[in-house]
Amino acid sequence: MEFRIISLPPFKAASSGIDKEFDFSSNGILGKFDKYFSEIKLSERDSFIPRDFLFFDEEGQGMVWWWALTEDMDDGNNEVVDFEGGYYITYVYKDGDEETNGKLYNRALEYIKNSDILELDIHKNHYAMGHIITPPEIIEAQGWAQMETFIPVKLKGDSII
Repeated sequence: MEFRIISLPPFKAASSGIDKEFDFSSNGILGKFDKYFSEIKLSERDSFIPRDFLFFDEEGQGMVWWWALTEDMDDGNNEVVDFEGGYYITYVYKDGDEETNGKLYNRALEYIKNSDILELDIHKNHYAMGHIITPPEIIEAQGWAQMETFIPVKLKGDSII
């Protein structure tokens, strides 16, 4: 199987807020948020799990970026949201390769549709998300990054948490 099924714990996150312009430039909402969390110096304890998640907010019709906070991290005066956690089907592809991403996303949806135990779990602040998993120094050396996509699922019959 080319998918993993994982569990993400609940956490508090600094949020970029909704960016309907999809603006990653230094003056854009997403670009400013990227600068905020890229300047955070993580302790070794906090550096081994994904901390940032980018997703399309279906209700707000824009991109949102979250940074998972620890109790001692500065939120950068960003809005702080509560993430409920949950189960996710994940897959990896070369960042920017939207053709492969689309194929894998559709295969994952088909897998979920045909599953005897899983169903989609999409609702407010619980959408498909992406996270770059390649360390910055590797990205610089090889010139590209791997993106991991997270599709929210739940056990069939489970209600929203």
